[in-house]
Amino acid sequence: MGIFNFFGKKKEVLQPFDLSRFKVDIHSHLIPGIDDGSQTMDETIALLTKFQSLGYKKVITTPHVMSDSFPNTTENILAGLEDVRAELKKVGLTIEIEAAAEYYFDETFIAKIKTKDLLTFGDNYVLLEFAFHSPPQYIDQMFFELQSRGYRPVVAHFERYMYYLGKIDQATEWRRKGINIQININSLFGHYGPDIKKQAERLIDAGEFDFIGTDCHRIEHLMLLENSLTSPYIHKIGTYLLKNTIL
Repeated sequence: MGIFNFFGKKKEVLQPFDLSRFKVDIHSHLIPGIDDGSQTMDETIALLTKFQSLGYKKVITTPHVMSDSFPNTTENILAGLEDVRAELKKVGLTIEIEAAAEYYFDETFIAKIKTKDLLTFGDNYVLLEFAFHSPPQYIDQMFFELQSRGYRPVVAHFERYMYYLGKIDQATEWRRKGINIQININSLFGHYGPDIKKQAERLIDAGEFDFIGTDCHRIEHLMLLENSLTSPYIHKIGTYLLKNTIL
């Protein structure tokens, strides 16, 4: 047996993926001091500087809205956004920043839908998340309330919900009903563990996703991304028409 056959075919080395093809990041925590993301304006500017150097043209930052932990409001999120924009202008960064929110499906969320007190992005998209370890109740009612008022739900980091691990049927079903699926890009690099990495790969292999997001809370998230640009799966994402690119 020849050496070539013994060791198998040489693995192809991919070039670093060009993140400018994604254009817009739709999931991050960059407004200083209002959730578990950036805590200072200096940190926010450092993160946005890194986003720009990676090729992103726009960041839609999405602070947590959780009644117990982070009771943010439309008003304080938009006020924080204006502070960040003023600082961006002062330091001469050209990357755009907008703000929506990452809404936790708790007892206050239905009321926010009914009063239309929701921060959206793009074509009326609303980013929302669930508990990681136990499936939410009344989820069909919640989606009905959103869609009947013209909102377009985006389920954040589907691959991280433990009760869906190992199968993507729920993502497929939701997408057929007009509900969008977002993947955290660092899930592909093992940041949340091997099972979540595999679940993200399942979604990509099946094409059952709509948005990719960094879910950036700190500079380490962007450094991991930068160091993983030769990953086959980030190249595979690039073969799909992501909704990020049309925002």
